[in-house]
Amino acid sequence: MSEVIVGRAGVADAGEILTVQRAAYVAEAQRYNDPLLPPLTETLDEVRAVLAGPTIVLAARAGHRLVGSVRARVTGDTAHVGRLSVAPDQQSGGIGGALLGAVEASCAGRAARLELFTGAESAGNLRFYARHGYRVAGHRPDPNGVRLAVLEKPLVSPARSGP
Repeated sequence: MSEVIVGRAGVADAGEILTVQRAAYVAEAQRYNDPLLPPLTETLDEVRAVLAGPTIVLAARAGHRLVGSVRARVTGDTAHVGRLSVAPDQQSGGIGGALLGAVEASCAGRAARLELFTGAESAGNLRFYARHGYRVAGHRPDPNGVRLAVLEKPLVSPARSGP
């Protein structure tokens, strides 16, 4: 496998991001018997609009292939992280953790805390986020009635150097 590089995504990446996102979220849709999960119903134009800003969108690439992406939108003192997606054949190789770390670093100095959600019955996702310092702050239903776990993590700003 090629080295994975995480960097800013551009509008030209919209199609690849949508393809990876849909492939990655199929398992969640099957787990909850919900084909209408927003990551699966989002359109190409909607992805392009997100990429146009002000949302932070990062992509992971292995060589020329886009293998993952993540987003964060800063509102007040909170960075709302979402759509963390890794191509199914690339999962469990550290790409999700690299994307999460990179989006956290991109939000440093702009937010005091991070917030995200995942399905409350998605044990693997909950373990992944716990390993990365996220804690369940509560639960809520999504518009289709799926129970979600809301997770949060304080965001530590980079230490300042000098006097």
